[in-house]
Amino acid sequence: MAVSTSITLSPEQGLSRYLTEIRKFPMLPKEEEFMLAKRWQEHEDAEAAEKMVTSHLRLVAKIAMGYRGYGLPIAEVISEGNVGLMQSVKKFDPDKGFRLATYAMWWIRASIQEYILRSWSLVKLGTTAAQKKLFFNLRRIKGEINAIEQGDLRPEQVTEIATRLNVTEKEVISMNGRMSGSDASLNVPMGQDGDMEWMDWLADEEPNQAAEFAQKQEYDARMDLLTNAMAELNEREQHILTERRLNDEPKTLEQLSEVYDVSRERIRQIEVRAFEKLQKSMKRMAKEQGLPGA
Repeated sequence: MAVSTSITLSPEQGLSRYLTEIRKFPMLPKEEEFMLAKRWQEHEDAEAAEKMVTSHLRLVAKIAMGYRGYGLPIAEVISEGNVGLMQSVKKFDPDKGFRLATYAMWWIRASIQEYILRSWSLVKLGTTAAQKKLFFNLRRIKGEINAIEQGDLRPEQVTEIATRLNVTEKEVISMNGRMSGSDASLNVPMGQDGDMEWMDWLADEEPNQAAEFAQKQEYDARMDLLTNAMAELNEREQHILTERRLNDEPKTLEQLSEVYDVSRERIRQIEVRAFEKLQKSMKRMAKEQGLPGA
């Protein structure tokens, strides 16, 4: 049974109104959250699931705002995050000892990132791991070097970012150009009297030991998925996919065509087929293990 909710709230109806409405749902005490989770787990109590979802809608909004620099409608980003939240509620096991927020944040981020990757033509088939790292970390590093409010980066800032993320300065400039100009400030006045800001309406998400431990578990689990899924490919598929997708400096189709003495088109076909097989295997394994993205 899938988690569903009877609430009609939607970010598309108006973001200010939506944020006002979701603030009406209180955060759950630990004991109440545990009991609601058990009711869902043991009896598939839809009312319990709905209460867990609505109490964490502010967490979704908080996380979604961290992706507001990717040029996509923030209402749609929030909606995708809500899908991840509902999936996390469905699979949440309160006996593990963590709060739902700690578990849900990874589902929310996975859902949002998948949406962004689907939507952005920049992050397309064949994009290197380093470029994807740049895509999802540029804004954070700009904040660290106090360049978040700037349009064009200074030369020394471009150099620092390129060095830290192991990409070319040209890639940093290009990515920054695509992502600049679409930010919505967290300090935009809100409320009837304009006496509140975006940040006032969002849930706190300070890092803690439980969150860091959950992140380590998530990373290890996904690396295991990748390793196990790769083992289902034949040797040639493993080699071509590794050289084309998993190395920071991928080989060209021409280079690999010379290795295997086949055409570049044939290498491309093997790469695409191997990638599809890898994705299918990882999704199957994730579903079997109850991981985000299943």
